[in-house]
Amino acid sequence: MKHPSGLPETLGELRAYKNYESTLATRSVKDELRENLICKLGRHEPLFPGIVGYEDTVVPQIVNAVLSRHNFILLGLRGQAKTRLIRMLVSLLDERLPYIEGCEIKDNPFAPICRSCRNRVASQGDATRIAWLARDDRYVEKLATPDVTIADMIGDIDPIKAARTGQNISDELTVHYGLLPRANRGIFAINELPDLAGKIQVGLFNIMQEGDVQIKGYPVRLPLDVLLVFTANPEDYTARGKIITPLKDRIGSEIRTHYPATLEHGLEITEQEAWLARRSPIELRVPDYIREIVEQLAFSAREDKKVDKRSGVSQRLPISVLENVASNAERRALSAGESVAVPRVLDIYAALPSITGKLELEYEGELKGGDTVARDLIRLAVGKVFTGYFDGENLSQVVQWFELGGSLKLDESVKSDVMVQELGRIAGLMEKTGILGLGASEPDAVRAAAAEFILEGLYAHRRISRNEEAGFMAEPRSSGKGREQPGDEQKKPGKRQYQ
Repeated sequence: MKHPSGLPETLGELRAYKNYESTLATRSVKDELRENLICKLGRHEPLFPGIVGYEDTVVPQIVNAVLSRHNFILLGLRGQAKTRLIRMLVSLLDERLPYIEGCEIKDNPFAPICRSCRNRVASQGDATRIAWLARDDRYVEKLATPDVTIADMIGDIDPIKAARTGQNISDELTVHYGLLPRANRGIFAINELPDLAGKIQVGLFNIMQEGDVQIKGYPVRLPLDVLLVFTANPEDYTARGKIITPLKDRIGSEIRTHYPATLEHGLEITEQEAWLARRSPIELRVPDYIREIVEQLAFSAREDKKVDKRSGVSQRLPISVLENVASNAERRALSAGESVAVPRVLDIYAALPSITGKLELEYEGELKGGDTVARDLIRLAVGKVFTGYFDGENLSQVVQWFELGGSLKLDESVKSDVMVQELGRIAGLMEKTGILGLGASEPDAVRAAAAEFILEGLYAHRRISRNEEAGFMAEPRSSGKGREQPGDEQKKPGKRQYQ
């Protein structure tokens, strides 16, 4: 009898099916991954679609580890796609794999390792029933926590099973298998490996190397066929001594992940992951300079001495911030009855809740407070992106308008057309929005956002001033020195350079 898909359903049928007996009996899961990877490389197929910025760094090292049949660990800070990478290893497994039907550890029909399956094959022979395992079911993942036990990972004696079957409690048939044996013939991933207690790590390396383990004092032989992959924070893995040396020694490859190396890579990742294609009664149009500011915010935070570098700044920060920025613009457009929502720099400040929770601060940062640090980072990011667009542009006419006594407070609730009229009073401002790629017939919301960005850029470079009560105004003159010039801040102690 055949499976509805034409696959064999008994051991006898499987023997004559596609030379499975000669291949499955000796091929391990690491061999399987290696062979399928070689085929993908030969066909020039993408190995990890959606993973950006690792093409020349992390991916080649993972390929080498798989080709070498190594268990490996990914070391990196939070938000570096470690878990996503190891989950994508599933694509290197066969589409389907036969196993002895009903087996808890998905035993190989031609080389069973559990006592129950060996007994079944011995008694039923070629009539032994076969089931088929999909590749997604061959991946098991566990987040390591200090309370994980040997019973969770390896297994435990099940007295109820012993009583039901009449077996001696020391018999292998009375074992209730844990996660690792249930990952047999597949991939077993452990996230945050250093958080495992030492005795669990001992159990892991023992079963990795010797294939046996003691459960409640009874030796159990489990020559499992499994690829073990781990993730960890480099700080926990090395400096704090949370990894026992024998386990570290048995991990074949140690691969370092990293944050996006360039702003372009970061923009691509955020564009891919952020939820912006949302159902809404209004059109959402996110300007490129807003995307760049949000991404630059993460880059600036990773370099800032007030942010803990050992904790890192996750790539989830710009993703969450961009979603929050879009939502604030959407809320404003809905309230004003407009058809287009265009995020402004104002919306990035409104997204502080999605920034502060993702920054682990050093002592200096804690003294200033999370909100203050986040606002400083936004201003720094605005200044850097502004320089990229307007470096060398003459904006003295705009600055002069404020120096002659002009001031402007932009109310978030004001409609875009009214806001454009207000901004149009500033000499030379609206003309400069063309540098941002605006055409002559852009909606008012687009023009207003662009003009506000120019003002925020001038504020970031301290050419004009701004406060919550009065809005934008002239930069106060320094007593005895006249107005501070752009670039003067790098010469003065206590001032941050925003160029």
